[in-house]
Amino acid sequence: MKKTKRAIIQAGGGLVENEKGEILFMFRRGKWDLPKGKIDPGETMEECALREVEEETGVSDLRLIKFLLVTTHDYAEGGKHIKKESHWYLMKSSSRAKLIPQIEEDISELRWIGPADFKIVLANTYPAILDVLRVGGHLVDG
Repeated sequence: MKKTKRAIIQAGGGLVENEKGEILFMFRRGKWDLPKGKIDPGETMEECALREVEEETGVSDLRLIKFLLVTTHDYAEGGKHIKKESHWYLMKSSSRAKLIPQIEEDISELRWIGPADFKIVLANTYPAILDVLRVGGHLVDG
């Protein structure tokens, strides 16, 4: 069996929380997700995470609080197998921040969602996002 070489992509993203305890979610390609993206040359992972959150959501009053975890997932693109390592950070922002979805990244909606309404996200998201919510203290199993 031939082993296929996988490219590894590094990315940074944010679990953005406002003063009401709501989380900034985005709806992209039919699923609820959190903002993240690929690191640029010369950037630190923290800089990448802050830049990507701002680019994808329009939110600029971000404060990086702490590192949360690294998630990985595999996907295919252009006939290549790619492993993406996403480095997640807890961030704070204001619920008054103007939300501007990055249309060219297929983001169709941005929404602050509180824990009481997480069920809409939990029913339609990726397993890695559940891990980010757990480590960020916003999801308790059981």
